[in-house]
Amino acid sequence: MEKNQTMVIEFILLGFRLGLKIHIFLFGLFSLFYACTLLGNGLILGLISLDSRLHTPMYFFLSHLAIVDIAYACNTVPQMLVNLLKPDKPISFAGCLTQTFLFLTFALTECLLLAVMSYDRYVAICHPLRYSAIMSWRGCFTLVTTSWACGSLLALVHVVLILRLPFCGPHEINHFFCEILSVLKLACADTQLNKVVIFVACMFILVGPLCLVLVSYSRILFAIVRIQSGEGRRKAFSTCSSHLCVVGLFFGSAIVMYMAPKSCHPEEQQKILFLFYSLFNPMLNPLIYSLRNAEVKNALRRAMCKEGHSQLE
Repeated sequence: MEKNQTMVIEFILLGFRLGLKIHIFLFGLFSLFYACTLLGNGLILGLISLDSRLHTPMYFFLSHLAIVDIAYACNTVPQMLVNLLKPDKPISFAGCLTQTFLFLTFALTECLLLAVMSYDRYVAICHPLRYSAIMSWRGCFTLVTTSWACGSLLALVHVVLILRLPFCGPHEINHFFCEILSVLKLACADTQLNKVVIFVACMFILVGPLCLVLVSYSRILFAIVRIQSGEGRRKAFSTCSSHLCVVGLFFGSAIVMYMAPKSCHPEEQQKILFLFYSLFNPMLNPLIYSLRNAEVKNALRRAMCKEGHSQLE
């Protein structure tokens, strides 16, 4: 038994078990989505760093959300694209756990960042006169640092619990990346502790922040209704509606994946949900913010006009 436990040093990601032509089509489609994700979030980061009018707490948090989305894509998509062309190409045990750790880090961090962003909007709309004092730059740095630290530490706990498990075969992961629940299915020991820790983490990192988000935006909604200025009401609603779109997409897909009964979702359906969670969501975030946020659109126009003037000179 001890000998068998040391034999599994790499895994095969089964990915999408479809025909070669469909794999080639998906390779082109996902490559396009990947490029859009990098370009869209990179554009958001560039605008925020170059336009001084966007140097505010809200866009500071948005820049970290864009970093998380880029990291999401870079962590999972390249391996998925390789597997579409070379389905039998293995991933090492260390590489697989590294991918799991990074995915969990970015997922947990994004949960906390979305909660922080909802609190920022709550303070801005419900307590505008105290906004500068409450959301000071020192406080913003503390909130962001805490989000990254908590996400990394919780992900490390999950990986450490995986490392204690023996893997004696089979070595095929029925997924397109090393997702934690799919990896646990290959363990040759009881994984009940891992599943309990995952559920508890979901309660704190998914349900907890989601409740905070819902409370914040319910208070915001009442505050928006009381705004007398039509322009002020429109601007507040536009900003918050874009945030709610991102929150709904992210938390909805995450809760379905990790807290809904698994019998309700066959493995192939889970792959589609994770595809939405790890690829479509990071791609849609910059589109939602740029299309629904007037300040981002104005910053893009100023950057384009500035570039046009510099070329004329």
